[in-house]
Amino acid sequence: MKFQKDTNAGQGVEHGRWYGDACGAAFAMELIGERWSLLVMRELMLGALRFSQIRANLPGISAKVLTERLEKLEGAGLLTRRMLPPPASAQVYELTEWGYQTEEIMQVLGRWSVRSPCHDPTLPLTPVSAMLSLRTMIDPVAARDIALVIDFVLGAERFVARLAGGELRVSKCDGASPEADLTFDGDTANALLPYFYGKRPLAEVEAECGLRFQGDRELADRFAALFALPPKNAIHTKDSA
Repeated sequence: MKFQKDTNAGQGVEHGRWYGDACGAAFAMELIGERWSLLVMRELMLGALRFSQIRANLPGISAKVLTERLEKLEGAGLLTRRMLPPPASAQVYELTEWGYQTEEIMQVLGRWSVRSPCHDPTLPLTPVSAMLSLRTMIDPVAARDIALVIDFVLGAERFVARLAGGELRVSKCDGASPEADLTFDGDTANALLPYFYGKRPLAEVEAECGLRFQGDRELADRFAALFALPPKNAIHTKDSA
């Protein structure tokens, strides 16, 4: 079979600009491998955001770089922009259907990378990143027979998570869910980590880590037990061989 270049496809990204390699993984890096690109997409994974909101969630990125990344991701077909209806009348960015499919990539990368002993869980975590982490690290088999609605308030952002059939679905919300079984309210997204991943007692985390809880504590412990980080990978050096 003879292949030829389709000049009408992928107009925003030229395949081969970095590596000159037909490998799909190499092309994936050309699409989303620039610094900040994947994190911009991560922040849009739970819904559309304004430019100012994306930049506020990624304080290390400059307005110039964010503009460039948004333009390239839009050109590649991974995100789009639209105007909110009145009275907001503001432009927002959101992922395309293809763009949303990168969550699976992020999950695989996340489970793989945190096995490194060099991973530092004390670094800042954005609220969206915390929610995606829970979607990634849940044990779907253990969660299969549990059905819950959980409110998360992380700083100024609020989410509702629905656990059913072993899957944790998360969406942004404006107020408390009347059907919520559990509510976790943290000063920051990092306030969740000692309880869900560090397995410290809930009362201790409430007293020391800026986390507030409402609901049945035994049910909360059962829910938190569904999440765990993968074991660390041993680093083999020349001296340890």
